[in-house]
Amino acid sequence: MAMALTIASTSPAMADHAALDTLVKAGMAETGTRGIAIAYIDQGKIVSVDSWGVRNAGGDPLTPDTVMYGASLTKAVFGYFVMQLADEGRIDLDRSIADYLPRPLPDYAGPAIENKYARWSDLAGDERWRKLTPRILLNHASGFANFGFAEPDGKLRFHFDPGTRYSYSGDGLILLQFVLEQGFGMDIGVEMRKRIFDKVGATRTGMMWRPDFATNLADGWTIDGKVEPHDERSKPRAAGSLDTTIADMAKIVAAYIRGDGLKPASRADLVRPQLPITTRSQFPNLQPDLPVADRHPGLSAGIGVVTFQGAQGPGSFKGGHNDSTGNTWVCIEKARRCVVILSNDVRAEPLFPRLTRALLGDTGVPWAWEYGDQPWTRP
Repeated sequence: MAMALTIASTSPAMADHAALDTLVKAGMAETGTRGIAIAYIDQGKIVSVDSWGVRNAGGDPLTPDTVMYGASLTKAVFGYFVMQLADEGRIDLDRSIADYLPRPLPDYAGPAIENKYARWSDLAGDERWRKLTPRILLNHASGFANFGFAEPDGKLRFHFDPGTRYSYSGDGLILLQFVLEQGFGMDIGVEMRKRIFDKVGATRTGMMWRPDFATNLADGWTIDGKVEPHDERSKPRAAGSLDTTIADMAKIVAAYIRGDGLKPASRADLVRPQLPITTRSQFPNLQPDLPVADRHPGLSAGIGVVTFQGAQGPGSFKGGHNDSTGNTWVCIEKARRCVVILSNDVRAEPLFPRLTRALLGDTGVPWAWEYGDQPWTRP
């Protein structure tokens, strides 16, 4: 049985809620998905919040208030937070990070730095770090691999000149977190709570683990059906430490699409196409550029999100994934309509295109770029 918090709406996309329930249940049976939650937003207002299935191997129901792992949806929320700082003039998105750090980046070394952030000392002797700006980092144009520790020799390095192309990098977002915390004395977990979570009433959301989450918490299922315990994150990580619920994410994304806390120009900058994306898919990263004719048309980096052009005009999206988590967030700027899907079962990802289409219609989201060439990502 679906758990729901539904608000009356005249939106045609939600006119037949029973059809969505049928579609979700059929998809769960087809894929083996054990739990999934969906929020729908129209005109910047929450229309419905629903959950299906279970949150753990014991069979406890997944509810709209179950704490789930946000994964890389964190990056989009972090981008929203940074844009608020820029809107207030506290940070310039196009200024070198060198201007905000008391010391050169490679000088920050030692276990305390490396265990919380990354090994910036690996960049010693390469002055290209001075070309990095907050915008470049949020555009995934740092030149880093996803994470330095995943490099063959475990060392962080530049693979291309900063700002020249897109290649997904969690370490790029972690670096911007470092700049804010070292240069401004911030704790991003505290600041994001004050600026976003508290303001929208996202009471069961945080950038690190809280003991009260344990009362209604989702474990996850891997592709082969094994249960993974919820990862209790001990420190905020801009690249992906968010714990949240579908009810809370609905509030956050509704505020995002409305532009709460931002001037209109800053809200527009969040989803403005800023750097063309030129690769066949998002992963593996550091792929070669495709010929212009073979690229996904209209696909670009925004601030912590990917922007696209589709049948309904401009939109943006962000995915979140690990071995036992599948999440997505898709917004269409026209009519400020969004879908947010959280699943504690990675097997739910093949359902994302059909569920998004059922709620938003034909959007133009390049699913094959996001997830690679799969039977379910082909037109």
